Amino acid sequence: MIISRTPFRISFFGGGTDYPVWYRENPGAVLSTTIDKYCYITVRYLPPFFSHKHRIVWSKIELVQDINEILHPVVKAVLNYLKIDKGVEIHHQGDLPARSGIGSSSAFTVGLLNALYALKGIIISKERLAKEAIHIERDILKENVGSQDQIAAAFGGFNKITFNGEDEIEIHPVTIPKERIEELENYLMLYFTGLSRTASDIAKKQIEMTPLKQRELQRMYQMVDEGIKILTESSDIKDFGRLLHEAWIFKRSLTDKISTPEIDKIYESALKAGAIGGKLLGAGGGGFMLLFVPPETQPKVREKLKNLLEVKFKFERNGSQIIYYAPEI
Repeated sequence: MIISRTPFRISFFGGGTDYPVWYRENPGAVLSTTIDKYCYITVRYLPPFFSHKHRIVWSKIELVQDINEILHPVVKAVLNYLKIDKGVEIHHQGDLPARSGIGSSSAFTVGLLNALYALKGIIISKERLAKEAIHIERDILKENVGSQDQIAAAFGGFNKITFNGEDEIEIHPVTIPKERIEELENYLMLYFTGLSRTASDIAKKQIEMTPLKQRELQRMYQMVDEGIKILTESSDIKDFGRLLHEAWIFKRSLTDKISTPEIDKIYESALKAGAIGGKLLGAGGGGFMLLFVPPETQPKVREKLKNLLEVKFKFERNGSQIIYYAPEI
């Protein structure tokens, strides 16, 4: 039996510049960090005593004879990609809900690849893990996805990720003093809006609009280095929150699918209660909202948003890991 643990992520700046339609013609970059909320994948070879060959447990329980009968698209694609011929059992558990903007889909793909490679006795590098996850999602499944989530999930940590040309992706860990990291963590609040959505559908509209949004995406790209400068120099950390607010204004202008009246109402309520900035995570349309709030005004924000679920979190730096390894003898 193998168990992989893969972190979810929050992205601060640069989202939208990680789509190939943008970075094949323009430089792209994102600033993101993984957090201590995870996707867990358990895999093992299934003993040949059952009426089914494969058992897949996610929001459904699938008992099938053939890989191509599997309903979960990523599971089917990865098993075929890795040419798994033995019967397998796969269990998925997540700390946060799917389709909520924290990179859960890519964390699943990365975690499943990592676990199944380990089951085959192969320890895969983080770079290969990320690139193969991108290949599966974009080329095999034909999903409208960017390139940041797979890299964040595989590598972990607080990073600037840059994109240039066809496949030029680089990971630059951002060195921030421990005290500054803790200060940033103390200013961040994470709320679940209660709205789920399919990121690929929203991203499709954004990809179509990319040629018409050159100015906005150029500015969002510039914010990555500005955000790093705020954190690594002696700037007032509240400037980071102000930059998040500016980033959200630009992001929500990319298409009419990114925000909704309900999301706008939540954000405005948070600002009135003392938040300095924030953004909806992921492609938009729902999921988690990240808020930047001075610690002294957080009680007011909690009271204002008391009907929403707040999720406490810390940053993490390990990326996808095999946390239990007991291969078949």
